[in-house]
Amino acid sequence: MSKGLVHFVHGKESGPNGSKIAALAQVARQHGWDVASLDYSHTVDPAIRLEQLRQACQDLDQTLLLVGSSMGGWVAAEASVRVDAYGVFLLAPALYMPDYPTPAPAILAYQAEIVHGWDDEVIPCEHSIRFARLRGCTLHLVPGDHRLNARIPLLCELFGAFLSRCTEST
Repeated sequence: MSKGLVHFVHGKESGPNGSKIAALAQVARQHGWDVASLDYSHTVDPAIRLEQLRQACQDLDQTLLLVGSSMGGWVAAEASVRVDAYGVFLLAPALYMPDYPTPAPAILAYQAEIVHGWDDEVIPCEHSIRFARLRGCTLHLVPGDHRLNARIPLLCELFGAFLSRCTEST
């Protein structure tokens, strides 16, 4: 029996089956979670991606976790309140970015964690530091760039621990 659904939200220039999503989806399945990953590549508008995720999750009757990377991190954070997500796991989220509908989404999820690379050349890690302090999120600052591809084993370890915490508290 599934513990719930982990919904992955990819970044602006990636896709639903990228290397990070594939690795984290495997971890989710090993922990007893179902997984979903929509394709958002038809648009770079975060508001349109948000609405697509909201519609996909509106009728769920199981525990929902959202995992988002970069623009997908913003979408997951912003969606968390609208779809009643139990947890959010954000990778280098696009927070405090110009031209986004809200700079710092509200997160009411019971579990919220952020992983950000110290050497992120796209979104400064200071954005996640500021957001984590504001929202009371757990923050993992790790050696790495924006894509965090060189840190996939660590991401899997952190995500596995996150899933365990979500399972223990549901």
